[in-house]
Amino acid sequence: FYYYLFIIIFILFFILLFLFILLFIIYYTEAPLAQATAHPTQKDTRAEASEKKDPMQVTLPPKARDRTVASDGAETLSLSSQDPRTIKGKQDQKKEPTAARTEPPKPQGKAQATARTPVPKSQAEALTMPGAGSRGRTVKGVTTVVVPPRETVRATPPSTPFWNRTTERKLSLQATNFKSEPQWDFEEQYSFDTRALQSSCPDSVKVKASKSPWLQKLFLANLTLFLDSDHFNQSEWERLEHFAPPFGFMELNHSLVQKVVKHFPPVPQQQLLLAALPPGSSQCITCAVVGNGGILNNSHMGQEIDSHNYVFRLSGAITKGYEQDVGTRTSFYGFTAFSITQSLLALGGRGFRHVPLGKDVRYLHFLEGTRDYEWLEALLLNQTLVKSLLWFRRRPQEAFRESLRMDRYLLMHPDLMRYIKNRFLRSKTLDTKHWRIYRPTTGALLLLTALQLCDQVSAYGFITEGHETLWKRLHDEGIIRLYQRPVISKPKM
Repeated sequence: FYYYLFIIIFILFFILLFLFILLFIIYYTEAPLAQATAHPTQKDTRAEASEKKDPMQVTLPPKARDRTVASDGAETLSLSSQDPRTIKGKQDQKKEPTAARTEPPKPQGKAQATARTPVPKSQAEALTMPGAGSRGRTVKGVTTVVVPPRETVRATPPSTPFWNRTTERKLSLQATNFKSEPQWDFEEQYSFDTRALQSSCPDSVKVKASKSPWLQKLFLANLTLFLDSDHFNQSEWERLEHFAPPFGFMELNHSLVQKVVKHFPPVPQQQLLLAALPPGSSQCITCAVVGNGGILNNSHMGQEIDSHNYVFRLSGAITKGYEQDVGTRTSFYGFTAFSITQSLLALGGRGFRHVPLGKDVRYLHFLEGTRDYEWLEALLLNQTLVKSLLWFRRRPQEAFRESLRMDRYLLMHPDLMRYIKNRFLRSKTLDTKHWRIYRPTTGALLLLTALQLCDQVSAYGFITEGHETLWKRLHDEGIIRLYQRPVISKPKM
């Protein structure tokens, strides 16, 4: 009996084994077919999704749907206030891959080696500035030109390769891969507006810069200033992904950035203040940039500030009760998502309960990082922030009341931010393991943006430690007019 039972069990075992092998062969034979037929289905699904109405377009005020142009400001952050995701896991490299084999990521696109060597000096000298016969890559009137770089410090290459040959897929660039700010051979490659208007003011900042032995090597007159749907595409994403925010798109969510930026139509003219002048006008555009430094207390500069064609303010720009010292007018308001929420919370009791309002006010948003794009998403949807800036339990649209018009909301281009950082506000922090947390102050960004837009710039309330030398040098060379508290001489005894 046991002998026959054993035989039966043995036969059943081989039958089950045969069935298992058969199923295994069928599964792996049909798997490629299933994957091949899945693509058209996914394509159809994407097509159906694209036909659905974008929820961002139904919650904006009527005026806000006409055009969308945005910009935001950046702030100097301490190590403790930085998003922990950007500072944890810093590792020193023990083994450095060769530059020839390092290939940076292009998450959505084609393979291309980008860990390149610096541009040779002879080659860099052969490149020219825009407007002087320079050649570049032109896309929809925007030319990308490589300009001679300043002295650069090469960061240690990443400890892990960007290309994973085992899985045959590219990995995204991560800030934690670098022990200092990475330097690419296209570090000084920026987007330029080939249609930019030229000022006819004989005393313009641009004219003075061209005559200054120091500034002419730094100043780029026709730089693209604003980020919009016309300045965002796959090739721009891949180029700017090499630079950490606010100077690029490294570690940002591509879908979120694309979803937000596509709602901001092209800015017709980057030199928007010149575009506002009558044709053939030789008027000099005067601008006052007002910082929040206490140096303006009892200055009685209010009337002088308001006498300019345009007035730039930033962050917690309180004017009520201080009109004699700081003026009353606001033409441009610069901010970051962090600076505006902090100002509303900290200074609400002193009268700053909303941003400067008025039909003529333009908003300059310096995009600092992920939280700024999440702020914009909530603004477009008219929803409360749920992912970042959790202390601000309000809808971003509340800060703008009923006067928000998206055609007057301008997003500052990462190339502008990187240009300012590379050429005017280079910090030693960028050469350390804490490179990722460096941010120029909102005031510094706003003042240097005014130099790109205005003919004559006067700065008030700027006593920012670390940038005083820069402001003083610009003042001494006659590029800007810097208000400085009068020195009161002590009476002789």
